[in-house]
Amino acid sequence: MRNFTFCLFFSIAGSFLQAQSTVRGRVTDKLTGDGLIGVAIVADTKTGAVSDVNGNYSLKLSEGKHTLEFRLLGYTPFTAQPTIKAGSDTIVLNVTMETSARALDMVVVSAGKFEQKLGDVVVSMEVITPHLLESKNTTTIETIMDQVPGVNMTDGQANIRGGSGYTYGGGSRVLLLVDDIPLLSADAGDIKWNFLPIENLQQIEVLKGASSALFGASALNGVINIRTAYPTSTPQTSIVMYSGIYDQPSRGDMIWWGKQNPIFQGTYFFHSRQINNWDLVFGGNLFDNDGYRYDEPERRYRFNVNTRYRFKKVVGLSAGVNFNYMDVSGGNFLLWQNDTSGAYKPLGGATQHYNNVRFNIDPYITYFTKKGAKHSIHTRYYYTFNDNDTHQGATGKLFYADYQFQKHFENGLTFTSGITATSSVIESQLYLNHKSSNEAVYLQADKKFFKKLTASLGVRAESYKMDSVQTRFNIHNGKDTIAKLPFYPVMRAGLNYELAKATYIRVSYGQGYRFPSVAEKYIKTAVSGLEIYPNNNLKPETGSSYEIGIKQGFRVGGFQGYADVAAFQMLYHNMMEFAMGQWGNPNVDPLYGVGFKSTNIGTTQISGVDVSVEGEGKINKVGVRLLAGYTYMDPISLDYSYWHDTLSNSSKQNILKYRYHHIAKGDIELNYKGWSLGFSVRYNSFMENIDKFFVDPFFAHVLPGIADYRRLHPDGDLVFDNRISYQLNKMARISLVTNNIFNAIVSSRPGDVLPPRNYALQVALKF
Repeated sequence: MRNFTFCLFFSIAGSFLQAQSTVRGRVTDKLTGDGLIGVAIVADTKTGAVSDVNGNYSLKLSEGKHTLEFRLLGYTPFTAQPTIKAGSDTIVLNVTMETSARALDMVVVSAGKFEQKLGDVVVSMEVITPHLLESKNTTTIETIMDQVPGVNMTDGQANIRGGSGYTYGGGSRVLLLVDDIPLLSADAGDIKWNFLPIENLQQIEVLKGASSALFGASALNGVINIRTAYPTSTPQTSIVMYSGIYDQPSRGDMIWWGKQNPIFQGTYFFHSRQINNWDLVFGGNLFDNDGYRYDEPERRYRFNVNTRYRFKKVVGLSAGVNFNYMDVSGGNFLLWQNDTSGAYKPLGGATQHYNNVRFNIDPYITYFTKKGAKHSIHTRYYYTFNDNDTHQGATGKLFYADYQFQKHFENGLTFTSGITATSSVIESQLYLNHKSSNEAVYLQADKKFFKKLTASLGVRAESYKMDSVQTRFNIHNGKDTIAKLPFYPVMRAGLNYELAKATYIRVSYGQGYRFPSVAEKYIKTAVSGLEIYPNNNLKPETGSSYEIGIKQGFRVGGFQGYADVAAFQMLYHNMMEFAMGQWGNPNVDPLYGVGFKSTNIGTTQISGVDVSVEGEGKINKVGVRLLAGYTYMDPISLDYSYWHDTLSNSSKQNILKYRYHHIAKGDIELNYKGWSLGFSVRYNSFMENIDKFFVDPFFAHVLPGIADYRRLHPDGDLVFDNRISYQLNKMARISLVTNNIFNAIVSSRPGDVLPPRNYALQVALKF
């Protein structure tokens, strides 16, 4: 028995002491030659490794023949079968991988804070590529967002599926991210679209529905993530120059500029390269616009730099700093004189002239361990300085830091956790001085089951403090409050199942929480003779969203894409909106104390259906790109009596203000032998409800023309654009872009008319 035990011991020990060899190499993109990060290398379906930030990998294998499978989302899996011979120490196996041709294999990061196939995402999502921005001669990202299915822009405010109305520049329920870091201003909590670097763009990801569990406050209605580009092994340079002119409006009495039509012009450039272990990207943007509205020019310049250093001595470690700076000056007014001859002129001559500066500095560090874990620290300092001639300036300083740990396991589980802290300081003539802080912790798990079912579950605890007012989450026992927590918990959950080839069904639920911005709570000013009052008692709003959807991939010859249909419902409590009312002292204040104030309007609900189609490829010899969508929304207040008594002017007394029932978008581009022809269309139905003040006969002399405009435009708005371009050679392309082809008179909100037909000639160089 003892001899048998010794034999068994040495047999087991021998199996562990058997000579092993190292298989190492680099995994690269076949097209660009760049190293691929995060490639999973599975050996004999048991052991494996993960490629580092440079694409390098290493693993130990015993003598004999093995099967290695290289997997990365968005790439076609690659299989190799190396044979390990006795006595060999190291085998070098370099691998190139090709991107998958399927549209549903497009890689996105916003849904789960890690790379996923678009088909596996558990929520509705749209992806916009740089090609569409350039081909439509986009001067700010705001204009291209109005082409995204399910999204509409109201005077610079993003609104996804009717989740927001119009807040006069104060606060946002849609969170803007640049490279996964929030970029909302410290004071107003809004988005400045002209600050975003269109010249340095990889793609735009639009996440629909409440996403506070992953991204925090202000993601109540959705997320827009701007992903900037990093260099490939080949240096790249692009320069785009354009010049344009505004045409005469269809109503001749609206012209204020005489015989010399207003013009606009600009240029932007981009350069990227790798220098040893350095990644360097820099770009700039110049824009000069006379403006189609009277005394409302815009002059701006912006430049940005992205850097990254990959350490040689510490494998998997990289660090860098990103920077973006803008200086902009011009004029701006809120309300027209009237809907005819004064549609492009300010009410009472109340044009505000401004000079604003803003910049952000983003130091970061990322480390991939040998076992495939990822540690990252992202920080941001965001500075805004707004100066104007109406003594309403403000300076905002925002500090942001996020530590994140992420681990991909061999069983298909991805675990993400993190800690976030934000601090803001506001010094303002408009809002006075305030301080705020925000801390959060979050956890999320994403798991792939049976290679077909994707499950996602995330939670977040959010704490917010503005001056002396702090987050409170009340725990109730029946009618009584038994505990008050200093944080607010939110969660999200979702499932996605691949029902058949290229057919994915999904269901998701998400919660949101948003604290009021400084502007919403403390603003006290007058605009165009209208008083805006503060509300120190404004409460945070909460919400949730439900969705069920199906995404179907398709191929027609060489054209391939997907169609997506989703039914959704969003529910908000203590929803915040600016509302007209007699908030001031009727005996002292102008207009008998009537004005606007951000208020909690109670419980609201938005239900509807969202449909989108996206695709790219060739039909016969013609290249085709397609992006289209339709959204039906039913935005209502559930607190009927309050709504009826104070806010509504609609026959449907409970419909929310500044929303539409129907919006539709479409863009198609055809390419043939160097020629390109594109068409865009945007439609929104009639805006049924606005503030009573704008249409009240008693105040018609104060705000003339709004009731008349609504009476003459009862069918909504329909706008067409087109473009034609020709590729002169490998480097140069020339384009003619026409916006608002039929010169429609369109108003996105009361007292404002959008641009008339305008033309732009563009020259783009790439080398």
